[in-house]
Amino acid sequence: MRVLVFANTPAHVHVYKHVVRRLQRGGHDVLVAGRDYSVTASLLSYYDLPYELYGYCDTSKGSLFSNLPRHYFNIARLSRRFRPDLVFGMGSYSAHSRFFSGAPVILLRDSEPDGLDYRLSRPFAEAVLTPASFRKDLGDGHYVFSGFKESAYLHPDVFSPDPGVRDRLGLGPREPFAVVRLNAFGSHHDVGERGFDAAERRRLIERLARDATVLVSDEAGDADLRGLPARPLDVHPARYHHVLDQATLVVADTQTTVTEAALLGTPAIRSNSFVGEDDMGNFVALEEAGLVRNVPTFEGVLATVDELLGDPGTARSWERRSDAFVEGTVNLTEVLVRVAAGHDDLNAVSGLAPWAERPPATTAAPRPTADGELLAE
Repeated sequence: MRVLVFANTPAHVHVYKHVVRRLQRGGHDVLVAGRDYSVTASLLSYYDLPYELYGYCDTSKGSLFSNLPRHYFNIARLSRRFRPDLVFGMGSYSAHSRFFSGAPVILLRDSEPDGLDYRLSRPFAEAVLTPASFRKDLGDGHYVFSGFKESAYLHPDVFSPDPGVRDRLGLGPREPFAVVRLNAFGSHHDVGERGFDAAERRRLIERLARDATVLVSDEAGDADLRGLPARPLDVHPARYHHVLDQATLVVADTQTTVTEAALLGTPAIRSNSFVGEDDMGNFVALEEAGLVRNVPTFEGVLATVDELLGDPGTARSWERRSDAFVEGTVNLTEVLVRVAAGHDDLNAVSGLAPWAERPPATTAAPRPTADGELLAE
């Protein structure tokens, strides 16, 4: 079987890297269609995956839209040449490749608010796979699994933490450190959304630095750290999850890093304009499991930092809840390999269920308020 996999962002590389290797070991011919965005190409090379770049895109919205015609031209050429029997992806590029190859497309999605991309891609997909926490019924062909897309690369079956990353960062064995992850807000689904502004970034870093070494991971690469008690996170992107695993606290205005931290048992605070009543189901589930604090106000973020860093039991309780939660999730790599083999009848694929028959998505825990305070059950 010939399988085409789309990797438009670094997160997509992580999701599919083990799947690609498993399919190759099974004798299948696999090609990754990658976009030269952020560190995507670097990760594809690092993992020695068979890939071809279909185009470039920086972290600005203008770059995405201006490059669309060239992207589609190259995707058409690549699809016709490779002639896949099956396509995996997460959005419009992969779905629309069906125009050029005729191959069935399996989409993996986790963001309900992303309406435009979904409307453009769903009519061309054979099936859509989402976490069981997904809060919208997408109709026929909508299947769910227990876990999140990050379960493909952070499930204990495929990920082993490396505490040695502390040495490479110049950190002591027990030195507390916080990771601040800043979003570029340059994707199509980020139009009109916002995170921390420059003044809030400064206040956040100054507060964290009172109790921990501060490492900043900036997607856009333009954060001004001059005069601040922080330094850029200088580590190969393939080692990023080992850093999250060792961190004392993660504070982010982005999405994926927060889920990753939660699955690794690292306390995480998330704050951006997505937070609220219409938030994504995966973050609602993680909050209910006591693994993420979704905080809509910046003052609430600072209060939550005070609470979590001031409680000596935070790390242990977070790890305990994470272990319990992850025990109920699937190894998504294994599920996706089964999907590749049995895509003609997804009802028979172990680890998947139709949306209407979805399993419980969370393990209940005291829920934090908007400002980070826990409510009694």
